[in-house]
Amino acid sequence: MKGTERHRIEGYLPKDEFEAQLRMALARIAFKEKKRPDAERIYSEVLEKFPETSSAPEALYWKVASQYQATHDHTVFGPAAKELQERWPQNVWAKKALPWLTE
Repeated sequence: MKGTERHRIEGYLPKDEFEAQLRMALARIAFKEKKRPDAERIYSEVLEKFPETSSAPEALYWKVASQYQATHDHTVFGPAAKELQERWPQNVWAKKALPWLTE
């Protein structure tokens, strides 16, 4: 069997966390295949349907990365970084977005 691992889930997760992780895997595949609008849509779905899961901050980060890759509009980074800092200040994805802050 030939393939490339794009996402890994180990151990038990509650239903909402598991479903969010599955959607994150689909979004990652779309992103890597340069299907940026599909990736952005799936990341948006994770944010909308699973905002309280551990996947939500990562989904916002990659949603914005997908937007930028599709449009090359760098202005999307600042608001996303601010939202990450406000909603999930201790999360690793908020820390990864620190260079995006413009203020």
